[in-house]
Amino acid sequence: MNIQARVGKSYIDYQKFFDSSLWTLKTTYEETLNAEYGESGMLKEKVMKEIILFTDGACSGNPGPGGWGAVLALPNGQIKELGGHKAATTNNEMELAAVIQGIKCLLFLSQSAKVAENLVIYTDSTYVIRGITQWVWAWMRNDWKTAEGKEVSHQPLWQELMRLIQAWGGKKFVHWKYSRGHVGTPGNERCDVIAVAFSKKQYEPLYEGSLLQYSVAIYDLPEDVGLPEMRPKAEKKVAYSYLSLLGGQVVRHRDWASCERRVKGQSGAKFKKAMSETEEPQILKEWGLSPQTSIKE
Repeated sequence: MNIQARVGKSYIDYQKFFDSSLWTLKTTYEETLNAEYGESGMLKEKVMKEIILFTDGACSGNPGPGGWGAVLALPNGQIKELGGHKAATTNNEMELAAVIQGIKCLLFLSQSAKVAENLVIYTDSTYVIRGITQWVWAWMRNDWKTAEGKEVSHQPLWQELMRLIQAWGGKKFVHWKYSRGHVGTPGNERCDVIAVAFSKKQYEPLYEGSLLQYSVAIYDLPEDVGLPEMRPKAEKKVAYSYLSLLGGQVVRHRDWASCERRVKGQSGAKFKKAMSETEEPQILKEWGLSPQTSIKE
């Protein structure tokens, strides 16, 4: 019997630690890492001393149906994958949700004993990293208003994330790392698969168990690079309308908030943003309706 597990770029061959006559493991997880990497191996030190959390969010349409995915790698050699869906959301909201749900799960798992102090979070969302490490302090001082005087988007989520970080012990124990998306980093790629599947309400099995049985090389970590430079803000294009379809009736909304109120929690509801008047007939056709279908204001 050949039992192998991916840890970083290497395989641990578990055959030599297996008693084939009794079918019982003859070594602990830590002893296995020692045998493979030595007592002072850098990877062994990282595996045993830090909690790794990879997160990602996805959204179709933005706004539209979305999903989030997260993978927790614990120092005791346990892996837990998480995922969720929201019918009407944005990509940024799903990126925040992935981090929040990952930390919530970690706090629940640590109720009896804290498995480690240092939590390292890998995300490809510069919005999340800049928000929680730079912008949030100014938002709080400004009564949760942006520099332009507008309400901060997703304020309840930012506040919840702040509370969770404090519950973990404060920002000195939470380390944020940028992981560029779609460049082959296994943890990021796995979270993307989970998030996209949940955004489409497709079944995606979530793993929970030993690192030694996990097929994803979760400790193939990205190089420690800084955040990419912020691009100058382009003038935001204002949507012409938001169309919703519910119970056979198409309604035109002038803002996303009113559209969301109509479709949220409604089974079979459809909605889409139109950037111009000419896009509306195309959306109706996509929904299987005549381009001349009456639209209620």
